[in-house]
Amino acid sequence: MTKMTFATHPFLLGFEQLDRLVERTAKTGNDGYPPYNIEQSAEDRFKITLAVAGFLPDDMSITLENRQLTVRGQQNDDNDGRVFLHRGIAARQFQRSFVLADRVEVTGASMENGLLHIELRQANPENVVQTIKITRG
Repeated sequence: MTKMTFATHPFLLGFEQLDRLVERTAKTGNDGYPPYNIEQSAEDRFKITLAVAGFLPDDMSITLENRQLTVRGQQNDDNDGRVFLHRGIAARQFQRSFVLADRVEVTGASMENGLLHIELRQANPENVVQTIKITRG
């Protein structure tokens, strides 16, 4: 039996990639850490803000591959001989992923007061009208 999805509808030609995108988004493996906000700052501008207290810019990496934006963080667990009586602030690694639309591009990233800000811009699509000539067979 074939798996039926919305992209298999006969009027939706070429939308198989959308099916794969939905599957990939479901498999990002985000566990809720670090918490984040997504805000719209203008009609075509967005900002993702991640709460990354304790991380330095050198502890993190941001990559964009196949429209998937991935933020990774890993702190060095060097105790410098310190003895903790209680350790509630864990030096843990994380990976947070976001799938971006084709027209969304990353314009920059900055860090301020334990918050990582990733700026995004959505390009306006070009309106293209194409006339197809009909030839005799």
